Amino acid sequence: MKFYSTNGKSPSVSFKEAVIKSLPKDRGLYFPESIPQLSTDFINTLSDKSIAEIGFEVLREFTSEDIPESKLQEILEEALNFEIPAVEVEKNIYSLELYHGPTYAFKDVGARFLARCLGYFNETENKEVTILVATSGDTGGAVASGFYNVPGVNVVILYPSGKVSDLQEKQLTTLGGNIEAIEVKGTFDDCQAMVKQAFLDEDINQKLNLSSANSINIARWLPQSIYYYEGIKQLDSEKVVVAVPSGNYGNITAGMLAKKMGLKVHRFIAGSNANDVVPRYLLNGLYDPKPTIPTYSNAMDVSDPSNHPRMLALHDQQFESITGHIQGYTLTDKQTLDVMKSCVEQTNYVLDPHGAIGYASLKAGLNDGETGIFLETAHYSKFLSTVEKAFGNPVMLPAFVEDLMKRKKVAHLIDNDYNQFKSYLLD
Repeated sequence: MKFYSTNGKSPSVSFKEAVIKSLPKDRGLYFPESIPQLSTDFINTLSDKSIAEIGFEVLREFTSEDIPESKLQEILEEALNFEIPAVEVEKNIYSLELYHGPTYAFKDVGARFLARCLGYFNETENKEVTILVATSGDTGGAVASGFYNVPGVNVVILYPSGKVSDLQEKQLTTLGGNIEAIEVKGTFDDCQAMVKQAFLDEDINQKLNLSSANSINIARWLPQSIYYYEGIKQLDSEKVVVAVPSGNYGNITAGMLAKKMGLKVHRFIAGSNANDVVPRYLLNGLYDPKPTIPTYSNAMDVSDPSNHPRMLALHDQQFESITGHIQGYTLTDKQTLDVMKSCVEQTNYVLDPHGAIGYASLKAGLNDGETGIFLETAHYSKFLSTVEKAFGNPVMLPAFVEDLMKRKKVAHLIDNDYNQFKSYLLD
């Protein structure tokens, strides 16, 4: 399996090269040259398989040239060693809880797989790799945890100052060791732009072997498709609609990949906050990013999602094909708080602000005869102040939060200035 650039101006590469390089030089994204088709028998017997066994079947054709099957099985057993339950919230509506991993967010799946892939590749490369990653919230903590103390790997995480929750900030700034945090006076899009620019900077690339752990990296993106199989195997329905709270669109495009490989997803709903570039695009075909707007669902505060080219590639650049498989839905901050409050009052289920957008999108878009599943992407305690604002009263901290909040933050503060970032990397 080879991977090409969505911009079409860089040569195709192997899985290993795509993982290590992360970004093609033409500023596109790596995308598989072909989409494997899973057998009907495999799809019909998902309930007989563990999540690691599902992951093996889903990923093996993408990785076979560079990772032996026995090693791939080992990687997946280690990376996917936690539950991903589909919990019924109300009749025909289920929450796929993706927060049972070590950092309580869906990013654990991709980050742990990527870390182990790079660790395996480094066994033969025998040279240090520097991981650059921008985070709007949960990616930073998941990457920090996934790569902590991995031999031969240094991690630099950029995050927007004042725009991640206290718990998220603690998760990415308190480990130390091979994990460094850079606090940027700007937005997530500013952080992401600096990471992309660094990959194209010859001065930096002459000194450092760069890779990325954002969903721009093929090994972060591909494994995110696995939990769609895990969710659907737990439901008894022929028409499953999946609602995905969406920011950088790696998550929902991974679901679209699963559908293209044969998973029985009836259709998708992309739930958005005020940064609604894709829902607007789905209405008129015009991709028109606007300045980023801070919201309560901060991990989705992305105005120019990197994975939009993958959405186009999955649908052969055909707008009609895209709109045939996905619809958009947008919530304001006030609506998000109202949904969180009404859900806990009516069902006793506590949503985080991102899951609330997925839940509301699903309720608005679900038709008779359909079963809905929304992605609950993070534990509500990561957004405690927003949860308390929605409920109007204090919420008890889980024990793991109390311990983490006592740790000392260590971060290097810079302006929204690429040259400052470059100087930090080269020093």
